[in-house]
Amino acid sequence: MKNIVECVPNFSEGRERSVIDQIVAAIQSVPGLIVIDVEMDSDHHRSVITFVGEKESIGEGALRAIGRAAELIDLNKHSGAHPRLGATDVVPFVPVRNATLEECVAIARRVGQEAARRFAIPIYLYEAAATRPERVHLENIRQGQFEGLRRQIETSAERLPDFGASRIHPTAGATAIGARKFLIAYNINLNCSDVEVAKRIAKAVRFSNGGLRYVKAMGVDLKARNHTQVSMNLTDFEQTPLHRVFEMVTREAERYGVTVAGSEIVGLVPQKALEISAEYYLRVENFRQELVFENRLNAILEGSSDFTAMKVAEFMDLVSDPAPVPGGGSVAALAGALAAALGKMVLGFTLHRKKYEAHESKLLEHLRLLEESLAKLRSAVEEDAKAYSQVAAAQQLPKSTEAEKEVREQKLQDSLRHATEVPMHVAEVAYRVMQSLLELRSISNPNLTSDLNVGFWMALAAAEGALENVAINLKWMPESDFVSVQNQRHQELKGLVKQLCISNL
Repeated sequence: MKNIVECVPNFSEGRERSVIDQIVAAIQSVPGLIVIDVEMDSDHHRSVITFVGEKESIGEGALRAIGRAAELIDLNKHSGAHPRLGATDVVPFVPVRNATLEECVAIARRVGQEAARRFAIPIYLYEAAATRPERVHLENIRQGQFEGLRRQIETSAERLPDFGASRIHPTAGATAIGARKFLIAYNINLNCSDVEVAKRIAKAVRFSNGGLRYVKAMGVDLKARNHTQVSMNLTDFEQTPLHRVFEMVTREAERYGVTVAGSEIVGLVPQKALEISAEYYLRVENFRQELVFENRLNAILEGSSDFTAMKVAEFMDLVSDPAPVPGGGSVAALAGALAAALGKMVLGFTLHRKKYEAHESKLLEHLRLLEESLAKLRSAVEEDAKAYSQVAAAQQLPKSTEAEKEVREQKLQDSLRHATEVPMHVAEVAYRVMQSLLELRSISNPNLTSDLNVGFWMALAAAEGALENVAINLKWMPESDFVSVQNQRHQELKGLVKQLCISNL
């Protein structure tokens, strides 16, 4: 496939395999589409089908699935632990390879319009495809579920669908269609039959109640297993990883004298999500993705998009190309990583030498700091490019209506915040590297002082360069508490860097 989009429709049927098999067959009737996973849950009375294909054909597969589900599933006879709006409850499109979120938004809107026309099912757009700010979050659309929407859709202007008539399909209900980044459906089962405990834990964990960012959660009663469950969606596993969620649920459960029976993934999970958690629990030092055999092999066979896995010449060629990424932010992060690497090299010639044994404990502290800094700055080379790409993607969102303008502005400001936080983190880490290299002069091998000096100036370039990116991004943002705090951090750090330079002269 030259480009790959993932579609993960959820259907309100989790007990009759023959029904799901017919929906799968409808998807597979479109040439080129591949069903890669089918998950059925009888307690939730819900199934999740994952299929992939090229962006030109993925939409037709979703449409055929929606149509078949409408023929086979009657919401009037459905009840389960999971909230739902329709026979086909939700249809998200996810960019995987050589596809953008904006392209998935366009697919979602085309599918929504066509589904309403073909099947007379009212369609609501959510996440990146949303046309109203209040519909970005799926839970807002699902309020009242099928039964509540059936009463409200004809009388409330707030419940008018994006596509289709303002009346619910009598058996298939309504469907939410959207575009988003990769989401992990993650459930943690509790050795407890009291669903109120699961609900309290879910409330503590979910972001809307002050819990973990990028986590949506609810408590569910698994009567068939005599367990309860904290059922969650992780909308950004890199910012809020699996292990952090697991640890928080475990600790919250302990407050009620409850233990975790196990956890489960619904659908599929990105390899990177497991790598992040493996690194945490195994405490692997200097872990990076290219240490994984399959990642290294894929990079060789397919060509790597990870800047830090490229040859130096390849990276320089990319920087010199007339393209926005990799740009100054990635170069600043790389400069800082090189500075930390030089410091680590000097320590390699200093540690465990009798001449410096009096400074051994201090030298080890510097080694730990430089190793951590090297890993963070190395990752930031790629993170900065991704952050800028998100800003560029937000700028391309439609703005023909007031609602579209609101969604676009919200996405733009969210991406600018992230694009500011990444270089600020680079500047802070680079400043610590500068401090470390300066302190090492008096307690390390004097024959390598020039290497420490080169590292110091490289770290200075990283800090100053990153602060330049912070400043330019803040200029694009309206006044807010976030901007005020970041401006203050920017000025304070700029002053500290300047003072350290003066002390080095």
